[in-house]
Amino acid sequence: MSKVPFRIYLSEKEIPRQWYNLRADMKEQHDQYINPGTMKEAKLEDLYPVFCEELAKQEMDIESRYIDIPEEILEFYKIYRPSPLCRAYNLEKALETPARIYYKFEGNNTSGSHKLNSAVAQVYYAKKQGINSLTTETGAGQWGTALSEACAYFNIPLTIYMVKVSAEQKPYRKAIMETFGAKVIPSPSNLTNAGRAILAKNPTTGGSLGCAISEAIEHAVSEENCRYVLGSVLNQVLLHQSIIGLEAKLAMEKIDEYPDIIIGCAGGGSNLGGLIAPFMQDKLLGKAKPHFIAVEPASCPSLTRGKYAYDFCDTGKITPLAKMYTLGCEFIPSPNHAGGLRYHGMSPLLSKLYHDGLLDEALAVEQSKVFEAATLFAKCETILPAPESSHAIYGAIKEALKCKETGETKTILFGLTGTGYFDMQAYMQYNTGKMTDYIPTDEDLQKGFDSLPKIPGIQ
Repeated sequence: MSKVPFRIYLSEKEIPRQWYNLRADMKEQHDQYINPGTMKEAKLEDLYPVFCEELAKQEMDIESRYIDIPEEILEFYKIYRPSPLCRAYNLEKALETPARIYYKFEGNNTSGSHKLNSAVAQVYYAKKQGINSLTTETGAGQWGTALSEACAYFNIPLTIYMVKVSAEQKPYRKAIMETFGAKVIPSPSNLTNAGRAILAKNPTTGGSLGCAISEAIEHAVSEENCRYVLGSVLNQVLLHQSIIGLEAKLAMEKIDEYPDIIIGCAGGGSNLGGLIAPFMQDKLLGKAKPHFIAVEPASCPSLTRGKYAYDFCDTGKITPLAKMYTLGCEFIPSPNHAGGLRYHGMSPLLSKLYHDGLLDEALAVEQSKVFEAATLFAKCETILPAPESSHAIYGAIKEALKCKETGETKTILFGLTGTGYFDMQAYMQYNTGKMTDYIPTDEDLQKGFDSLPKIPGIQ
């Protein structure tokens, strides 16, 4: 086989025109959402006060294998898509591995991440429905930045509740969101009932994604013609992010490659779900058997140490309940640099795949090891990766070194979900030897598990 280019590009005409809905090929679906008011199975119309109607329909859709991408969204995608599939030749050389390492790079837009893929879709559907304003949460800031871009494009006002510790660590992220016209509020705040209750319980808390979600949803349901949008976890988000995997698969076909191992960082599950979607379809349909690995922070280990149970998706306990791997909605993760991965639960869809053994492996890693991998990757490939993405880099390096030991020539694909140019405080701590690792004890986790709801007849 002739030498593969460093970067494999699709043409603009090859951008997929449909999203792939993985649920249509699953033999068993994840358990239904539970309405927190009735504690009974949530119906489609129960989601309408929170989500745009079309997004609610996508959330509950288990039949449509492919969903057409509206032309207006495709036109926006063309600004920054298709994104490149890259061969990590220099990393392979540094590791002295026979493995072939590829990464799908999603950082070539202002948000510096994959989040824009779903942001533009969600804002488009809000605009189409005539929604006047939107609210959301953000952790590390990639989602907030992406949504700010999309809202500016479609001219919809946006309020963002940003996890307080991230707002303090990344003031320039906040500045970008405000440049695009968003209002950014550190969370928890004293502007909502949920925020005030959280602060009353823990006045010095640095917040969490669960806290910020509570505030954003409360804001949305209390303001006329306002809706909430979420950047991860939900089926609708994984649907939109399937564009990543679809493009990656097309690009690999161009060079006659197919991954033996597919690796993604895991927080709520958006990029991991999007990357693996078409390859998981092959597995579900018996066409191939790729090995899937989710890499999460050891400080917030929902897959590796969580419980598979019904839980609220937010700390304020106002969202529908989902069956997922969770640390408990009241679990407050360490204020480390895992940023967007600091979420107490995992996507119900991915949780179901993991529980059934289809998502093969989950790995929890300390942040100092993650930054070691990030630094090596940056030196080899000249891209400074985001801390979240660097979890996947760690996983890819680990698998490549296994190939070095065994002599196997495996093809590894991982998701490089974003850039780390707003994470310099974290890199400075690592470079100066001041970075510390935190792994919660069983006692720490039990506090979160104690908050799991008791649902009559279910758990």
